[in-house]
Amino acid sequence: MKTYNQHNFFKHTFCEFIQVDDFKFPEKTNYKSKSKSCYHYTKEGVYRKSNHWGRVANCRWKIISNSKYKNQKEVIGFAKWSDFYPINSTEKIFCIDVDFITKTVQLQKKKENLNTHLFTYTEAQKRIKQIHDLFQNDKWTLYFEVDKETLVREVILALINSKKSLQEIKKSFK
Repeated sequence: MKTYNQHNFFKHTFCEFIQVDDFKFPEKTNYKSKSKSCYHYTKEGVYRKSNHWGRVANCRWKIISNSKYKNQKEVIGFAKWSDFYPINSTEKIFCIDVDFITKTVQLQKKKENLNTHLFTYTEAQKRIKQIHDLFQNDKWTLYFEVDKETLVREVILALINSKKSLQEIKKSFK
């Protein structure tokens, strides 16, 4: 696994920053971007003060906020160097987390001691898009003689827990 630091963390990485409310950003920051995001490096990780999260240049950085985060609201987040993962790698280091109640889906870094199917970043992104489509469009379920809610759930579970394609999974329910 690649080791990240202040010289390479901003190159094609995925990271979940944790919102920090009690950090006073130093007057003299280590780096200030063109978009006015500020960065302060420590031995353990990096603090980032910004009003935009998600897609950041060639990175995907999420903010795990204390409250409902709204884009364009400036917040400070902290991430350890070990929290950065490559998104342009062929390593399978991501899993997919689905909440069937809220019908939401999230990319997650691999979870220790959990037996979940892992994907490369690209594979996971493709499956997340497919899951969004499955939640939003259920016309395809009319061709099956199974309860619609159960069918969608089972197809999504198979999609996040196997290498099978969506087409292969759907065929297995006929």
